Amino acid sequence: MKKIILSMALLATMGATATAQDLNNGTPLMPNRPLSSGELFQGMSRAIPNGRVVLPYGLDVTFDKTVHLIFPAPIRYVDLGSNNLIASKAEDAENVLRVKAAVKDFETETNMSVICEDGSFYAFNVKYADEPEKLSIEMKDFLSPTEGRLPSNRSDIYFKELGNESPVLVKLMMQTIYQNDRHCIKHIGAQQFGMKFLLHGLYAHNGLLYFHTRMENGTNMPYSVDFITFKVVDKKMAKHTAIQEQVLQPLRAYHQVMQVKGHSHEHSVFVLEQFALSDDKQLEVTLYERNGGRTLTFYVTAEDLQLAKKIDNLKLKW
Repeated sequence: MKKIILSMALLATMGATATAQDLNNGTPLMPNRPLSSGELFQGMSRAIPNGRVVLPYGLDVTFDKTVHLIFPAPIRYVDLGSNNLIASKAEDAENVLRVKAAVKDFETETNMSVICEDGSFYAFNVKYADEPEKLSIEMKDFLSPTEGRLPSNRSDIYFKELGNESPVLVKLMMQTIYQNDRHCIKHIGAQQFGMKFLLHGLYAHNGLLYFHTRMENGTNMPYSVDFITFKVVDKKMAKHTAIQEQVLQPLRAYHQVMQVKGHSHEHSVFVLEQFALSDDKQLEVTLYERNGGRTLTFYVTAEDLQLAKKIDNLKLKW
């Protein structure tokens, strides 16, 4: 009788093990090995593959000194893992983050995450050190691609103002348009005061418009750029009012020019949300001089917008 009972118990145990394996795709629920992180949660779960993990940088901070991190683009988001850290953007420097310890000699390691306007993501593991070796760190070097691949910190981070377009892709498109410097449009521009303000190219991609502008200075006197405006205005009105004009804010800009030296030229790329113009409206693009009166304006019509080139096949450069 004992043999029969033992045999039945053995069969029951084997059946339960087989059932558990079936429910877990052939893997025992309680294997005879150390449990991985994906097996320590309640319910069915799986471990995150290493290829999907953003590896953090190690960062030392202290109480009596400030660590400065210099990023390649304006900082959009910062998250601190604990109250042991304090961090803030430097005044008048959108791409510089200052970090230090809020508590002396804190023992538990913490973390910090940063997202920049270009869609780049940075993760840090942070610990306390009496004398950090690195107090000023330029993060730009970590963005350099290798073997024709995107940077390792490139992530699919999207911002509301760019819609379905990745900030990294927008930056690469602006950079490529700037580096190619193709003169695709030859009939839109303004010439006055020995200056030229031209629309060099117009491109469209995924709900965004890319305006490639060019400034040429044919005089000996430098031209200091104050700002450039984009407005939708009525064709028939010589003088515009706030009601008759609609200001369009560029979402991104590449190589914003501060000054055009004498007998030289500069060019920039601006990204705007895609828009349409009616027959009685036009886009007014105006270049303003700082502390000067040399203002230049050119106009883009609905027909001109239809000339926007697709950049689906544009060979991106980084």
